[in-house]
Amino acid sequence: MVIDDSRAMRLILRRIVTQLGFEVIEAGNGKEALDLLQTADPVPQVALIDWNMPEMNGLEFVTAVRADERFRQMTLMMVTTESEHGQIVRALAAGAHEYVIKPFTPEAIAEKLALLGLVPSGIMQ
Repeated sequence: MVIDDSRAMRLILRRIVTQLGFEVIEAGNGKEALDLLQTADPVPQVALIDWNMPEMNGLEFVTAVRADERFRQMTLMMVTTESEHGQIVRALAAGAHEYVIKPFTPEAIAEKLALLGLVPSGIMQ
C-alpha cells in the first residue's frame, strides 16, 4: 500500500515496489487508506506512508493501524520529508517500523524493505 497525497510520489513508489514484486493499492491520505483497509483481503504486507497529508496525516494513520488488531502484522514504513530527529522518534514510537527521508533512491526503498525481511537483500542493484 502506498499512501501519499502527491499523485507523482505514489507513481514513483508504485514503480519501485512493483519491481520488487509487490501488488500495490494507493491512497491519497490516511483516512482513504483506512477505508481501503476495511475491505482489503488480504491485508497489505507493507504500507509506505507520507507524513504530511490532508484529512489524516501519516502519524495519525500509523496510530490508528496500530490500535486495530486486524492490522497488527502490517509493516509500516514512513516515506517523508520530515527529517527532524524528534519526528522520526515519534513515528517509530507510534509503531512505524522504518523511516525513509525524501528524496530517496529506489535502492534506499529496497534496502529498507530488505532490512525488514520483505525482499531479498541487494535486489535493486
